[in-house]
Amino acid sequence: MTDSIRVLITDDHFIVRQGLRLILNTAKDIDLVGEATNGEEALQLSAEYKPHVVLMDLRMPVMDGLTAIEQLAQLHPQVAVIILTTYNEDEMMLRGLKLGARGYLLKDTDRETLLNTIRAAARGESLFKPDVVQRALAVQAASPATKASPTQDSINLTPRELEVLQAAATGERNKEIAVRFGISPRTVKAHLTSVYNKLGVDSRAAAIAIAAQKGWL
Repeated sequence: MTDSIRVLITDDHFIVRQGLRLILNTAKDIDLVGEATNGEEALQLSAEYKPHVVLMDLRMPVMDGLTAIEQLAQLHPQVAVIILTTYNEDEMMLRGLKLGARGYLLKDTDRETLLNTIRAAARGESLFKPDVVQRALAVQAASPATKASPTQDSINLTPRELEVLQAAATGERNKEIAVRFGISPRTVKAHLTSVYNKLGVDSRAAAIAIAAQKGWL
């Protein structure tokens, strides 16, 4: 992107907003356009300031983050939402990804990861920290729900599609996945597009969330 990335922070804790603001203000290519204290304010400010990226807390008064993510996806589908999560919100984080969030960050993440994730989201990409994925998968592993393999499920992924999806879940980019399997980045993209179509989603984040809940990862 040639213009600055317009970012909106949504969190009901002042100290979290302040910390994020201080970091974002150090990046020349990022423009902090506003701060919201709940989901309702996030919707209002998104309509007013048209951010490229919204950093979204999940637990907030008035309107929680999950509701706001769902409404943003309907009202402003061009906005990339990044969930701000803590160590005890893995299940909610997965739900947020299924609702349309582009990615997620721990609230104590480092500066480089925060800025790189925002830039990736603004480009239409997703960056995942493998440790967060592993914790999310651990939540699913502890769930009493029965897990189905792709062959047992009504959604039938090919073996290569499943391999590509599993690689994506570890945080690998298309080029890295291509090298791993000896295929072209274009073929990787085609496999992921097929996965999205079969799962009825339009993002890597949502696909990984569904795959995690189904026990495919």
